[in-house]
Amino acid sequence: MQSRPGESRQGLFYALGAYGIWGFFMPIFMKLLAHVSPVEVVAHRIVWALPLGVAILIWQGTLRHAFGHFRNLRTMALAALTASLISINWGTYVYAIGSGQTIDAALGYYINPLVNVALAAIFLGERPTRLQGIAIVLAAIGVAVLTVEAGRLPWISLVLAMTFGTYGLLRKTVPVGASEGFFLEVAILIIPSILLVALFVPDMHFGADSFETGLLVIAGPLTAIPLILYAAGARLLHFTTIGILQYIVPTLLFFTAVLLFGEPFGQWQLVAFGFIWSALGMYTWSLFRGRARREAAASRPAAR
Repeated sequence: MQSRPGESRQGLFYALGAYGIWGFFMPIFMKLLAHVSPVEVVAHRIVWALPLGVAILIWQGTLRHAFGHFRNLRTMALAALTASLISINWGTYVYAIGSGQTIDAALGYYINPLVNVALAAIFLGERPTRLQGIAIVLAAIGVAVLTVEAGRLPWISLVLAMTFGTYGLLRKTVPVGASEGFFLEVAILIIPSILLVALFVPDMHFGADSFETGLLVIAGPLTAIPLILYAAGARLLHFTTIGILQYIVPTLLFFTAVLLFGEPFGQWQLVAFGFIWSALGMYTWSLFRGRARREAAASRPAAR
């Protein structure tokens, strides 16, 4: 995929690296930890991500500035909220992979862009285009089909989409950079994570087996690296490019679930995903059309 004029090829590599880790390496990695409690996995993702976050801030020369945010109550309150949301998202994702519901996780990340549009309309007053409105309706129909067929809401999909969408919405209001924001979130979660593992997780796997212990330690960097790559790539790419590239994650998840994990994919799931894929096609077209209009308007000579 070629980067567009005005975009950085480096930004494209950053984004592809983040999406590749999230969509392919992460589910395979988490499948290896399927027998470990999601609480313990998430706790170790947080604990072992913190040293890397500190190292990155030291390398950037912003560690002292990052510690200064702890004195700002508003910033810390917002960071605590975003930290809570992302930890719920991580826990749900780990549970989905470990319990053989990776397809539901893929569905969650497929509908996430449309959830973002709906949240922006509700909380930011950004009116969706007609195509985006139709796309949201089609996605809702797809979710309804799955709900009727299964006899219950696809809660994994909805929790993943809503928590990540709300996280992104609130993250815009936290006045810190990507690396500093990640450091604040894991720093806030570090004590609860240690307490959860120490007090509420029976039969801890950390320390019991060298292979499992190594995997739990690696989970920290594997959590931090794609988040930082994504943040770096998003700053160097157009919104339209990021909007298209984000489909890499659920697509990789979907094929990993069906072809590698052998999860069943029946007729009604195909119908539901057909609605959602159609919705994403409309959403993508709306992004391209909006970008084309902006470029055409910018190329017109100014009226004298």
